Amino acid sequence: MTSKDLHRRSVLGGAAAVAAGFALAGCGDSGDDDTAPKERKKGQKVELTFWSWVPGIDKPVDLWNRKNPEVQVKVEKVSAVDGEQYAKMHAAIKAGNPPDLGQIEFPVIPSFLLDNGLLDLATLGAARHKDKFFGWQWQQSVFGKGIYAIPQASGPMGLFIRQDLFEKWDVPTPTTWDEYEAAAKAIRKKGAWIETFSATNGNRLAGLAWQAGAKWYATKGDTWLINVDDEPTRKVADYWEALVKQKLIKTIPDRQNAWYKDLQTGAIAAWVGASWGDALLVGNAPGTKGKWRAAPMPQWEKGGQTFANWGGSTTAVFAKAHYPKDALDFAVWLNTDPESISLLIDGGYGFPSAKKGYATTDLDVDKAFFGGQEYSKIFADAGAHVDTSWQWGPGVDTLYQRLGDAFTDALGTGASFRSVLKKVQGQTIADLKGKGLKVESGG
Repeated sequence: MTSKDLHRRSVLGGAAAVAAGFALAGCGDSGDDDTAPKERKKGQKVELTFWSWVPGIDKPVDLWNRKNPEVQVKVEKVSAVDGEQYAKMHAAIKAGNPPDLGQIEFPVIPSFLLDNGLLDLATLGAARHKDKFFGWQWQQSVFGKGIYAIPQASGPMGLFIRQDLFEKWDVPTPTTWDEYEAAAKAIRKKGAWIETFSATNGNRLAGLAWQAGAKWYATKGDTWLINVDDEPTRKVADYWEALVKQKLIKTIPDRQNAWYKDLQTGAIAAWVGASWGDALLVGNAPGTKGKWRAAPMPQWEKGGQTFANWGGSTTAVFAKAHYPKDALDFAVWLNTDPESISLLIDGGYGFPSAKKGYATTDLDVDKAFFGGQEYSKIFADAGAHVDTSWQWGPGVDTLYQRLGDAFTDALGTGASFRSVLKKVQGQTIADLKGKGLKVESGG
């Protein structure tokens, strides 16, 4: 039995905090072939490949390359539309030719572990870097005793609003979900929509469920418990279904051309988004400069302080990285060096996972677009109140696809959103059992 097999077997069915987990990506089979990991000799010049979709990532990489002539990093941009980047990465792993490093979001790390696709950075002493990052974000990549990525940025959620339109129509900024529905009704009377329910956006649905207290993944011994169809998620589904049924919101996909046009024209006046949404709005609705503001995410209870995270990503080292020590050094530098962080912030990559190297006000790179508001404080406060007990599990990328397909069908047929949750619950359990995991319904 190879070391890879032992690694996978030891984690087929546990959780992040115990030595179970799932297919933790082993170091791979040892051998003398050209794809085996190597240690760079002193003075040797090497090139590492890095797949990423982060805006402006070329600038910090260029800085690294100027400072590290012996270890050059080549960036290859990959599409982040509908999970295309992950399909490409999984295909490369199966073909035996993945890049050295990749941009991987927190939720999908477990899926790469099932493929034995990521290197256990604990074997390279990565734990010594732990205190450089916010604890809950570091833990997103820790399974058992293994460390499988270096955190880069999180996405605490908030509410973006067209302040000019809200004021013009005398609509108060909603602080609760009841007030949000009232705002939706008032805005619809003006011929616009408060926003859209995007059937294919499983990421955002997860964040909304997270805020409501959902726990989609849990463990019992060596068994994964799946609970997509739990009461908090049903509450969220019921809420958005009611908005759809009342025709108070659109149902077009977000972050696509028609949606961007609606942002530009004012047909959509708000967006429940994440901290990285500032760059997205600036880049796709330039004609609305100065008209947007950020506000806290609406709460289920008046005066509540419960928030969630949408997205957040890491720099991971693939199991077949040719020079893993150098890859780790780059990943840590990219996400902790003050100059690198400054360049990443300029590109709009999200809320830094590093504790130091920047000030919250440094993140207000688009302050003029938000009418002079120091908007990043909104997301910093949200990040401090994210429910850190949320746990990701295996197969999230497939789960998102299942949700997208089922919600799209429901919008077309009129089926209930609750039926979507029930269907996807069953599909997810079947999917994971098909991967050899021990799985039960958590309901």
